[in-house]
Amino acid sequence: QVQLVESGGGLVQAGGSLRLSCVASGRTFTSNTMGWFRQPLGKERDVVATVTWSSGSTYYADSVKGRFTISRDTAKKTVYLQMNSLKPEDTAVYYCAAARRYYSTYSPNNKYDYWGQGTQVTVSS
Repeated sequence: QVQLVESGGGLVQAGGSLRLSCVASGRTFTSNTMGWFRQPLGKERDVVATVTWSSGSTYYADSVKGRFTISRDTAKKTVYLQMNSLKPEDTAVYYCAAARRYYSTYSPNNKYDYWGQGTQVTVSS
């Protein structure tokens, strides 16, 4: 079994910061790319940022560039999303996902094989 467990969500005021973590586990876990996605209430899920395990290549959605940073710790099999200068429009359920394939950037056609249960991030104005 492969598991992705997110943590670090919560309620924060606009302008504040949060750091999300995603720990991967499972004897059969193999992945080349990790991603953070988010889904606001009543809207579709969309990509936030991605990172490759081997090279650390990253991708950011335009809406979070300059504010969010994705990083990974290969020894701990953990991916982080540092979120600064948060805005009310960042409010969403944030999901961690893992892809077996290597994606140096993001495309809607990219296939992510494993998903976490999600963590709520709420930014108040």
